Amino acid sequence: MTNPLRPHGQNRAPLPPTQPSADGVPSPRSPQNQHSEQASSRATAGAGERPGKQRDAFFDNAKYLAIVLVAVAHSWEPVKGDSRILQSFYTVVYTFHMPAFIIISGFFSRSFDLRADRLKRLLTGVVVPYVVFETAYSLFKRYVDHAPDQEISLLDPWYLTWFLCALFIWRLTTPIWKLVRWPLPIALGIAMLASVSPEIGDDLDLQRVLQFLPFFVLGLYMKPEHFRLVRRRSVRVLSVPAFATALVVGWWAVPRMKTGWFYHRAAAQELAAPWWSGPVMVLALFGCSLLLTACFFAWVPGRKMWFTALGAGTLYGYLLHGFLIKGGEYGGWFDHAWLERPLGEIFLSVLAAAAVTLLCTSPVRRVFRFAMEPTMEWAFKPDSADVTHRREKTGQGAPEREKVSA
Repeated sequence: MTNPLRPHGQNRAPLPPTQPSADGVPSPRSPQNQHSEQASSRATAGAGERPGKQRDAFFDNAKYLAIVLVAVAHSWEPVKGDSRILQSFYTVVYTFHMPAFIIISGFFSRSFDLRADRLKRLLTGVVVPYVVFETAYSLFKRYVDHAPDQEISLLDPWYLTWFLCALFIWRLTTPIWKLVRWPLPIALGIAMLASVSPEIGDDLDLQRVLQFLPFFVLGLYMKPEHFRLVRRRSVRVLSVPAFATALVVGWWAVPRMKTGWFYHRAAAQELAAPWWSGPVMVLALFGCSLLLTACFFAWVPGRKMWFTALGAGTLYGYLLHGFLIKGGEYGGWFDHAWLERPLGEIFLSVLAAAAVTLLCTSPVRRVFRFAMEPTMEWAFKPDSADVTHRREKTGQGAPEREKVSA
């Protein structure tokens, strides 16, 4: 990655204001994007951010780089096979790429409450894409993979849609986490209990929702200065041996540890492990994920880069690249033996990075905005506060108030 930290000498890039958008990551409607995007589309302006705020390059860069890692890791799944080196890279990436997304999601959910406009954005920006893509992925498998028994179930998220389901639940519970006294220990306790509860089942992918919950709660309580701390030069230097050590540990763990632990979607008993290993692994992986996430943030550029603008489209890249990966699996694109060799793996990685980059661009976003950022004004009642404000501005509200006071 590019050395990001001191593009202006000792001055670091500013972090966002203390009133961020209610939308999280990888949603394209994260904070400070409204001023630039209102000029092109009303839908992009629905992020809940006041006009005039500017995006923070650090978070856009972090989202883009994280979504590239997601796509690259997904491209490795069909070919990693018996390659211990590739499996170790896969394990390390899976340790921190989703925690990084989720922490930023929590950070940008700090201002979320049950106000009408924020609930509308939650429905249009999370629930609607979930319904659309859960249906689309199921139909894609049914017809492209010739699986007529593939059901369309909104209660059982399939493939990538689990994140939208989780984000919806996490954000709805945000007022609770802002109310309780020890939010992070409570969230960790819930995650530990989930890891020993196989009866939770697959409904709403609650295992992932609960086991990833501590990262979201941590993000809710993070402040801009916490991100500045991990972007210091000393942290960047220390992150190099930290990542190297993680790769060595990953290489050692490949034959000794099931990859399922890193997905956080199963209880310990479902992984054929003793029940007590669930809470232990939750705590251990939480610590490892935080360490590697901090190392990742340390090397994220803080200045505007050629890919910074793509950070606004990471939801598009996230949801759309899955069709390429699954289409490749269904079509046998990954069955060529040369793809399991080092040059083939590098080729796949570059191809996946290029594809997800393309899917984050403005033309793609314009095409799919109807599914990811619909305005849907027709579906909601007018906000009484907005109606009153408009009437007052036009002078139509005074007679009504006099009538009530009389």
